[in-house]
Amino acid sequence: MMEKMKMSREMTNKEVARLLKEVSAALEVKGGNRFKIAAYDRVATAIEHATSEVKDLWDDNKLQEIPGIGVNLSAYLDELFRKGKVAHFERIFRNLPPAMFEFLEIPGIGSKTAYKLCRELKIKEAKTALPRLKEALKAGKIRLIEGFGEQSEKDILEGLESLKKRSERMLLPFAWELAQKVIEYLARGKIGVRIKPLGSLRRMAATVGDIDLAVATTQPKKAIERFVSFPEVKEVVVSGGNTARIIHHNGRQIDLKTMNPQAYGALLQHFTGSKQHNIHLREIAQKKGLSLSEYGIKKGGKIKKYAAEETFYQALGMAWIPPELREDTGEIEAAQKKELPQLVELKDIKGDLHVHSNFPIEPSHDEGADTFEVLLNKAQELGYEYLGLSEHNPSSSQHSSKQVIELLKRKKEEIDKLNYSRVKKLSVYALNSLEIDIKPDGSLALPEKALKYLDFAIASIHSSFKMSRQEMTRRVLTSLAHPKIKILGHPTGRKIGEREGYELDWEKIFAFCLKNNKYLEINAWPNRLDLPDTLVREAVKIGVKMVINTDAHAVGQLDLMPYGVAVARRGWATKNDIINTMGYNELKKALNFEGR
Repeated sequence: MMEKMKMSREMTNKEVARLLKEVSAALEVKGGNRFKIAAYDRVATAIEHATSEVKDLWDDNKLQEIPGIGVNLSAYLDELFRKGKVAHFERIFRNLPPAMFEFLEIPGIGSKTAYKLCRELKIKEAKTALPRLKEALKAGKIRLIEGFGEQSEKDILEGLESLKKRSERMLLPFAWELAQKVIEYLARGKIGVRIKPLGSLRRMAATVGDIDLAVATTQPKKAIERFVSFPEVKEVVVSGGNTARIIHHNGRQIDLKTMNPQAYGALLQHFTGSKQHNIHLREIAQKKGLSLSEYGIKKGGKIKKYAAEETFYQALGMAWIPPELREDTGEIEAAQKKELPQLVELKDIKGDLHVHSNFPIEPSHDEGADTFEVLLNKAQELGYEYLGLSEHNPSSSQHSSKQVIELLKRKKEEIDKLNYSRVKKLSVYALNSLEIDIKPDGSLALPEKALKYLDFAIASIHSSFKMSRQEMTRRVLTSLAHPKIKILGHPTGRKIGEREGYELDWEKIFAFCLKNNKYLEINAWPNRLDLPDTLVREAVKIGVKMVINTDAHAVGQLDLMPYGVAVARRGWATKNDIINTMGYNELKKALNFEGR
């Protein structure tokens, strides 16, 4: 086995995806079956962009939900997570230099080129692979290898330089905001009719790599000139023809593609769907004697252009598929049968139930930055009917039970005053809630007598994340059993790029929520986006209701709601699956509080 990639039972999605790509590369070098090679590539890509950890899917016996996975690959991943190694993979890697897999990380270098470089330069060790390659480049040795030359050396050198600059994937909200800034700048230049993001950003995936934009224009040269003149450009990498690439001053790569408005729909479709989605579409097209491209649909040597995606999908015998669903997880079959769900939209949201104010409740965790009034005014601007003021519970280590009860009594009095004067000042109902810590034994970090002052409460885990799946499930279910607890906050506890979620028996959690009218939160905070979309879809299938909240700690963060809605949409959720699409009176019944 390669020294650089130690297999283990706790591999992350990124590590599993890289492992499968390396298996694919090894098979290609050894002349393996091209269909098997393609299968490894497809599953690696699906895992890399998945919003749930593949290890968690394995725990729940749901590996089959990974697009493109077959019986054999499923068995290999099962072996990986059970034993920490895969005998079949080790046989494939045998007699191949570990350095080869380091070279694969360099843009532009494929498996056979990587192997040839290792063989000709006699580089075997992974640890010294890149430094030794740089030495060979400086010494002009690569141009002497058959099939290489000076241009090859230059390309590899550029690849090594770009490897240094490569950044981790961006969180969705940050990528979206940067893209919108560029789009608004382009729009002010009046260079196009339509400008949209592409790829994983348009699909609203939890993380995004580079940003790709597409503009429908009859003035491609003017559009490119405007794009490369964006004030925050650090470097113009490519500019010419119908495309351009810039590096933003934060190091992120942004690409622009231009297309005549008559063929813009085909371009959007081609560069939006996941790899698996587009492969599936091409297979359908081939059976109809059609060929798909970014320019349109070819039949009998003639290309028909499509200005809109809707007509492009119709030509393939299916309804238009919302970008968030284009992952090849059943959306194509549903579109063919005209059975796609009517996904929840931002305009359906009537309130936010998880917002932190600066009310002096002396919380166990970070407090909010703004007053009740400031938050309620913002909620009114957003067109909401209600707002859940849900600070963290008072710190139990710094307060006696009597002090905690007094704090919550004071909070209730303040909220009651606000609601009494609501008609004169605001149209938004203030809901009196709290985000309460779930202790390791499942009890709540709040005196029982204090709970009577709340309309409802959210229970969340903020500590002791390493408990077993069984213990953690028991802990969560114990807390949810309390009649005042209505919502499980950020249910997996994950922080994207920082911390994996804890393990829960989701069948038990879903069953309990369904039976007892408890609700799972879709937390829109940038590094949470939790529930992940895959679990949202499971909840939708079973009938478990959810709530989309921002977990805002400052008034501006109430604007995070679109990202929670995006997660819900990626999970196939409709308006009826989300309780904060209900009006105030209906919500009171769902959360079982008296209200005003």
